[in-house]
Order: sequence, then C-alpha cells, then structure tokens
Amino acid sequence: MAPLHQSPSGEPGEERHLSVNPFYGEADPTAGMADAPPKHRLPQKPLAPATAYQLVHDELMLDGNARLNLATFVTTWMEPQAGVLLAECRDKNMIDKDEYPRTAELEKRCVAMLADLWNAPDPSAAVGCSTTGSSEACMLAGMALKRRWMKRNTDRYPSREARPNLVMGVNVQVCWEKFCTFWEVEARQVPMEGDRFHLDPAAAAELCDENTIGVVGILGSTFDGSYEPIAELCAALDALQERTGLDIPVHVDGASGAMVAPFLDPELVWDFRLPRVASINTSGHKYGLVYPGVGWALWRTADALPEELVFRVNYLGGDMPTFALNFSRPGAQVVAQYYTFLRLGREGFRAVQRATRDVARGLAERIEALGDFRLVTRGDELPVFAFTTAPDVSAYDVFDVSRRLRERGWLVPAYTFPAHREDLAVLRVVCRNGFSADLAQLLLDDLTRLLPELRRQPGPFTRDRAAATGFHH
Repeated sequence: MAPLHQSPSGEPGEERHLSVNPFYGEADPTAGMADAPPKHRLPQKPLAPATAYQLVHDELMLDGNARLNLATFVTTWMEPQAGVLLAECRDKNMIDKDEYPRTAELEKRCVAMLADLWNAPDPSAAVGCSTTGSSEACMLAGMALKRRWMKRNTDRYPSREARPNLVMGVNVQVCWEKFCTFWEVEARQVPMEGDRFHLDPAAAAELCDENTIGVVGILGSTFDGSYEPIAELCAALDALQERTGLDIPVHVDGASGAMVAPFLDPELVWDFRLPRVASINTSGHKYGLVYPGVGWALWRTADALPEELVFRVNYLGGDMPTFALNFSRPGAQVVAQYYTFLRLGREGFRAVQRATRDVARGLAERIEALGDFRLVTRGDELPVFAFTTAPDVSAYDVFDVSRRLRERGWLVPAYTFPAHREDLAVLRVVCRNGFSADLAQLLLDDLTRLLPELRRQPGPFTRDRAAATGFHH
C-alpha cells in the first residue's frame, strides 16, 4: 500500500491533494477586510467566516430588541437547555420520519398530549400533526372543512349555485382571509358592533346556509386578547340544526388561547368537550413557549380529516403519511415543544401562564390609573390588553404614544379596529413569558416620563394612520 504522502501514480515526493470542505479555513482574508461586498448580488469571492459574521451581526444590531417587542405573540425567551436541543436538532428534517424515528415519536407524543389537554373524547383516536405555525394549521383545518363539505354535496358541487363559504368574525387573523382566497371559499364575516369586538354567535348562525363549510371561533382575538364565546357559538349552531337540519362544524383557532385556557380557565368549555368542535389549532411558538416556528393542528377523530388529504411517500426510506402543506422543515422546534411539555407539565404551565396574566392585569391597572387612558380589555383572558386615550385627551393620540415609546426601545403597536369600529384606535400590549414584572415597571416608568411632553403637544402629530405603524394585525 502506498504511503499517504505518495501520489496515486507512485511518484515519490509528489503530494496527494485531499478534497476538503471549502468552508474550512479563511478564504482570502485580506480582501474580506478591505473590500465591501455587494448587497444585492453574490460577491465574486468568498469572505473569511469572521468577516462575514461581523458584517451580518453588525447590521442586525439595528433590529429591535425582541424582549421589548410587545407587539408579537411569538416566544422570545427559552431556557439555555432548550437552546442546546434546538442546536442539536437543527439539521434534522422533520419529514424524514424513517431516518429520524425518535423525532417523529416526539411529534406523536405532543399530539397525544394536546388531544388529552383539549379533552378529546378518545385522545388515542385524535389525529394531528405539527406545522410551521398556526397559519399552516389553519389552512389544513380549512381544507378539511371544505373537503368534508364537498363530499356531502357531490350531487351539486361544483356548480354555480354551490359556492362554499366560511363564517368568521371580522377580527380573525389574516391567515383565514388567505385561506378563503387561496382555496376559493367565500369569507362571510360578522362585523364588530359597539363594545363587541369579536364574533356574535347569533349573527354567525344567521350567515350560515347549505354552502357553509364551517364556522371559525377564535380563542383569543389578536385585536384585544378576548376569547370568543365558543360554547355559545356551538349552541347557536345546535339551534340552527334543529330548525333547518344544517349540521355546521366548528373549528377553534386557538393560536394563543388553546395554550392558556386549559391551565388558567379550566371551567371554560371551548374544546373537544363540545361535540360540534371538529378541529383545533394552536401555535407552539406563542403561549406554547417555543421559539418560532411550530404550530399544531388536531382533529377530533380520524373521520374529521378526509383520507384524500393524507399523502404517503416511500422514497425517504419507508411508507410515511404526511398531511402538512410544507414538506422539508426542521425538527428542532418539535423537539423543543416536547422538551417544554416535559419540563413544565400541567403545574408548570399553569404557573408560567398565571404569572404572565398577573403581569398583564397589573400593568393594565397601573396604566389606567395614570388617568390619560381608557382600557378596552384588561388582560384577564389572554395575557394581552388594549387601551386607548381617554375622551378628554386631545393633545396626542395612540400613534404618538407608540412612536415615542419606540424611542425608548419599546415596540408597542397602535392600530385602528376594522369595519364598523374604524373610529377606535388602540395600543396593545402582549405579555409573554420573559416579560417580567420588572420589565413591566420599566415600561410604565418610560410611559409616565413621556406624558408631560405628550400633554404639551398642540395636537396629535399623526396625519396618516395607515402609515403610522408597520403593525396591521
């Protein structure tokens, strides 16, 4: 056998060239320090890894601080151990269930845990999957509703007279409007009215007809943090069925509330205890306490998920059923979700969510006590509250407050409500795990310091409300 330093041809003294990963080593380090790379096309030559890192790192310094972002529902803090697991699993493809059987097993366990948490009649019979977030989960739930309606109406669909529709409140997250557009479903929305900022059960039932594929109830409106009355909605649809024979299923969009209500409001009936609830989704990366992005979609029984929506692939090493929209995606967040379930348990989740709600309620009360603001909600359902300026405040508006708080690093969205309540503009604060009582006090201190300056304004500075904030939902 030839020595390693000898060429394959056997010529002594000729070095053998080994193939290595081009990422190893620093490529052209001096050029990387002297030349500015282009921003909108690939550079001609590689940069040293330290140089590339520093360029990206420095630009990202101008982003907002995620912990001070009170606009997002998405988790911005996890324990270091969860971060280690995320790093260990970031190269695992969730769809490769045959290659990564333990990751697939953890996904199945999470589905079973959620089915039990949401009171499925037989948790072992419930079906579900992980998704990239609630938007994908809602798409899957909507597809199942439409396909079940199609199967019940094969004698008249497709036809001009049979256009499917989906009933929901005008406060739904934009993913439901996307679903209706993408899958050619008419969106029938119940408007807001007075101090009712979400769906009215009786009004929803009135919008239903033989072409209604389902009704969406929101457990935790993003506009103000309030729960929609899911039990009353199901009762209204029960009465509709008695009058007309129409059997309309309900999907609960529990993006946030499905991971809050089971722990803090166990007496609230909103889940699979209601026979009319066919499916539920949640965001693991919201109050499921996991970094983005992971969501979950569950159906009461296998019958609620039409078989034709389940695809089976065998080129990954086994016969693998899949019914998510996305194919390749990281398994790390699913692992992190299982870690969080294992780490906290029911008592731990209850403690975390209670602390978060206590922060929200306490902060809402102290903001109200300032005298310049009127609370729209108080953080006693989702740990979220919305507030607006008091009737006698004319020197500034909520958009001025949002803009001035941003100067201190706080990202607090200001926005107007939708149709029939466009007159109402609010600020909304989302309290998450990691937004502590100390941080809430710092926010209150900054707001208190700003008030004298705001009160001295000659009037609100906002001219274009649509452009006053980048937050639209």
